[in-house]
Amino acid sequence: MPLRALRFGLCQGLLARWFGTRRGASTLDWHGKISEMKKKIQSILPGGTWDQLNDTGHLPPEQADVVIVGGGVLGLSVAYWLKRLEKQRGAIRVLVVERDHTYSQASTGLSVGGIRQQFSLPENIQLSLFSVNFLRNINEYLAVVDDPPLDLQFNPSGYLLLSSEKGAAVMESNVKVQREEGAKICLMSPEQLRYKFPWINTEGVALASYGMENEGWFDPWCLLQGLRRKVQAMGVLFCHGEVTRFVSSSDHMETAGGEKLTLKRIHEVHVKMDHSLEYQPVECAVVINAAGAWSGQVAELAGIGTGPPGTLQGIKLPVEPRKRYVYIWHCPQGPGLETPFVTDTSGAYFRREGLGNNYLGGRSPSEEEEPDSGNLDVDHDFFQEKVWPPLAQRVPAFETLKVRRAWAGYYDYNTFDQNGVVGPHPLVVNMYFATGFSGHGLQQAPAVGRAVAELVLQGRFQTIDLSSFLFNRFYWGEKVQESNVI
Repeated sequence: MPLRALRFGLCQGLLARWFGTRRGASTLDWHGKISEMKKKIQSILPGGTWDQLNDTGHLPPEQADVVIVGGGVLGLSVAYWLKRLEKQRGAIRVLVVERDHTYSQASTGLSVGGIRQQFSLPENIQLSLFSVNFLRNINEYLAVVDDPPLDLQFNPSGYLLLSSEKGAAVMESNVKVQREEGAKICLMSPEQLRYKFPWINTEGVALASYGMENEGWFDPWCLLQGLRRKVQAMGVLFCHGEVTRFVSSSDHMETAGGEKLTLKRIHEVHVKMDHSLEYQPVECAVVINAAGAWSGQVAELAGIGTGPPGTLQGIKLPVEPRKRYVYIWHCPQGPGLETPFVTDTSGAYFRREGLGNNYLGGRSPSEEEEPDSGNLDVDHDFFQEKVWPPLAQRVPAFETLKVRRAWAGYYDYNTFDQNGVVGPHPLVVNMYFATGFSGHGLQQAPAVGRAVAELVLQGRFQTIDLSSFLFNRFYWGEKVQESNVI
């Protein structure tokens, strides 16, 4: 089909053309210009000092090669790999724009921090295998000279997924795929389950799958701060502000089937400064949409999904915020130190939190139970009615638990197939996506960041082929369904 040719063809050579025109001149960069301006002003104002004048150091630069919208783990990972894979140090100027500098609503800091290979899709398994190697060797990637090493507090206790008779065949099929991709997963009968984990009530369990290596959980905040520290050391620029507008040029074409298309290329990003009406235009070659739960809104700013229904121009990025609750409880008689990350047949899950008989867990609501995503208020009744009963049935010791605290966070939920969106838009040819992972973006961020950087720099996937995660699947109606979404 002609539209399939748009997948990469329009993006080939984009950076080469841009760098060829911008980097050939021997002009000073923006910071150099500011420095020269300071000297000139001071020279004509005897006795005056620059500190008394208006300093624009809080503004983003006027030019950047790549603007990344979203400074969470996914956006930072893209920034890291762009700098890591650049052919010459300092060749690419990268700007990260993050509107919430405290990360109070970012998915990263509110995540439960799990990592697993127990997915149903080969792509997701490969992403997590790459990422767990990154996490387990974190200081080989993110070490900064004269700074202390990172400690992600990686706990390799594995994931334990429980299945009823109804889902046993699917679990067996999934484990076969996981093993083919190199994951170390074993299947356990109810008898084997009781022997290894005597605190589990196996009633209603027909089969279990257990990750023996490279699964568990880690400190998400440490990863976020480690990435941020590293990319700053690599020369990545940061700005606390909100992207409010894209300025684009347009070209028109017609497919062999007679469909008229408008191709856009973003030339300028307007960044509104924090707590101000002021904004700064930033000229750029590439935009990365890594805005998490708000990626759909950022895409709409670029005109994505604003065309006639049923056309490629009318297909929205189907990513929206979905609120999820996480609860921490104390249970003196609860499972011991070798407790894995357990997912019940009901969908409720839990893991240990620290060494003091504390546990962390929750459950994704059904479509009918979806809470209002307009705030991050916690519904404590949801725990009492939907989380505690199945967990107390599965782990009898939890009948006497006491909830200590709770919080809510956002999934960047892909309503189409609950899988990531990676790569360029077919019509807004220099906007790339790294979003929509519906709860597993944190654990796969190191691999996704590399995949997006490869596309931008080389025009194709090299390490892991994520072609099935491209935006075009929404137009063709080709769902890439992941059955193991927690």
